[in-house]
Amino acid sequence: MAFTSSGGQTRSSLAEINITPMVDVVLVLLVIFMITAPVLQSGIEVAVPKTRTVKEITEQRMVLTIDRDSQVFLGDQPVNIHELAQKLHQQGVDPEHQVIYLRADERVPFGAFATVMDAVKQAGITNISIVTQPLDTKGISGANPVQ
Repeated sequence: MAFTSSGGQTRSSLAEINITPMVDVVLVLLVIFMITAPVLQSGIEVAVPKTRTVKEITEQRMVLTIDRDSQVFLGDQPVNIHELAQKLHQQGVDPEHQVIYLRADERVPFGAFATVMDAVKQAGITNISIVTQPLDTKGISGANPVQ
């Protein structure tokens, strides 16, 4: 767009984009995502037992959780214990080669733990790993930390 100055010269205007409103919107969206992200990542709270030998989970596997109220979850979804064997049996996956991780709260009664283990075995899955936390060896006398 051209315009004529008071001296009779024709000049063109410099079109500049004002990015201040865009920056404001981006910052507001950033704050909204920072506030809502922890809420969306809420999982099932389980205080798993602590042991000296812990193998780190490196692959994405099926996780079965028993919380302190003895409720059973497959992933993040609650599951009825009587339907667990059917839900665990995935089509196209050989049950003998399927790996399942079992997270159980340390206050879960052994009877509930044994019932879940039985349901997993009924699904034909024999490779079961029990999830634990590493033991804090600083307070234990005579214990060598694993390096």
